Amino acid sequence: MNLTAEQIQSNWEEFLGYIDTYISSPRKEDLRKFYEDRTDRFILMPAAHTTKYHNCFPGGYIEHVNRVIKASLHFAKLWEKFGCDMSTFTIEELVFSALNHDLGKLGRDGKPAYIPNDSDWHVKNQGAVYKPNAELPFIPIQDASLFILQSEGIPMTFNEYVAIKTHDGLYDDGNKAYLLSSQNDSKLRCSLPLILHQADEMAARIEWERMWIDKIGTPVKKEVKAATPTQFKQKAESAKLANVAKGNPGLLNALKGL
Repeated sequence: MNLTAEQIQSNWEEFLGYIDTYISSPRKEDLRKFYEDRTDRFILMPAAHTTKYHNCFPGGYIEHVNRVIKASLHFAKLWEKFGCDMSTFTIEELVFSALNHDLGKLGRDGKPAYIPNDSDWHVKNQGAVYKPNAELPFIPIQDASLFILQSEGIPMTFNEYVAIKTHDGLYDDGNKAYLLSSQNDSKLRCSLPLILHQADEMAARIEWERMWIDKIGTPVKKEVKAATPTQFKQKAESAKLANVAKGNPGLLNALKGL
């Protein structure tokens, strides 16, 4: 999957729009300034360093976060429909958590968390288009996200802290204390972390499927005998974009005016 310069810019404007729409002042202004000051880094960030995961391409990070925000808002309505107590958290908390759940992938001290892989073998054989930046000490992404927010003086509520901390669900053993308690007093007091995890998991899965189908191409298309109109449209769009961004040095030039 590849994005055009126009798609990357549109995704960025959509992302900033969520801040303007759902985050209240004065935190809105602080958050928007934080992101706008780093526009040139955020718009080209991948969501993952390898194609084994999701959105491993320039602009993949913002596209992923936008999808998680939209999915979170959708799932919140679904949970409410089925009787979830929605009084324990706010929509602003939901959107703030989704906006910043993977913020740690930005890196620290002006250094990116992921850098282009200089090993052609790893790119070709393992899909490791990027690699972790060895100049940065290890820290889990969710902890890095929380560290960046506090170091920038952007406040968060307890609900937001726990949601960002645990958004990987039980894939992270460190979340067991929050998610597997058998005692009522130590269970999560709201469903926000679960909704965010569900949205993130769905977004990552769909993005991986899209990348994988793009990679193996024709064999998958032959096996699909009853594709929906939406699927046909998505495949057509993928075909148009297939050679636009990946390995295209003109992409950076096209983005200079953003």
